[in-house]
Amino acid sequence: MFADAFGWLFDPVNWSGPKGIPLRVGVHLLYCLGAVLGASAIAVPLGLFVGHTGRGGTFLVGGSNALRALPTLGLVTFLYLIAGGGTGPVLIALIVLAIPPILAGTYAGIQDVDRGVVDAARGMGMTGGQVLWRVELPNALPLLIGGLRNATLQVVATASVAAYVGIETLGRPLLDGLRVLDYGQFVGGAVLIAVLAVALDLLLASGQKAIVPRGLRLAGQPVGPKKGKRSQKLVATAAQPDSGGSTA
Repeated sequence: MFADAFGWLFDPVNWSGPKGIPLRVGVHLLYCLGAVLGASAIAVPLGLFVGHTGRGGTFLVGGSNALRALPTLGLVTFLYLIAGGGTGPVLIALIVLAIPPILAGTYAGIQDVDRGVVDAARGMGMTGGQVLWRVELPNALPLLIGGLRNATLQVVATASVAAYVGIETLGRPLLDGLRVLDYGQFVGGAVLIAVLAVALDLLLASGQKAIVPRGLRLAGQPVGPKKGKRSQKLVATAAQPDSGGSTA
């Protein structure tokens, strides 16, 4: 099976034409990018508002869990039938899939900021907006970006369902392989999706390393005898590495 998958992956025929692997990778990436950006535009502001004000937290958790329970393939099919075709239903379904992890990461990141640091910022005369953008958001970045990475992985894996409605994503080799019992093609398509997911996660991890302040990253490293577990406290600022901050 793996020999057949290797042969399918390196067959020049599969790398050219309107249904070649490069085109399918591009379409897959386009849908993933659109879904993650669309979900971020909704989830990040909402998570920042609820986390900062503390209003609607119960509703937010319940609504997020409800969205997680929706079957993506069923939602794609339902929206596709209502819209009468097109690519919009697939993109909407993927956005719905990506909202919960981004929303949860943003909300949890803001909520886990050390309240003592927030009170100190308010005592210095900072306004609510300044506290959010200068104190809470920088401390929430590790969890926020973690939610973004989680959402990206889910979307990359699930965008394959677009093939069910005729869109040439990386889900097409999976469907075609199952239909004709070509397991080499099926495994090859699965490998491509896995490689794409890992590549995007590594890219986001590099971005996270560049964006998150060094003090927060150091505080998130494993400490003590419990290797593999993240630190429970993140520093408030890079200048104060031993002060409490966000929960990692």
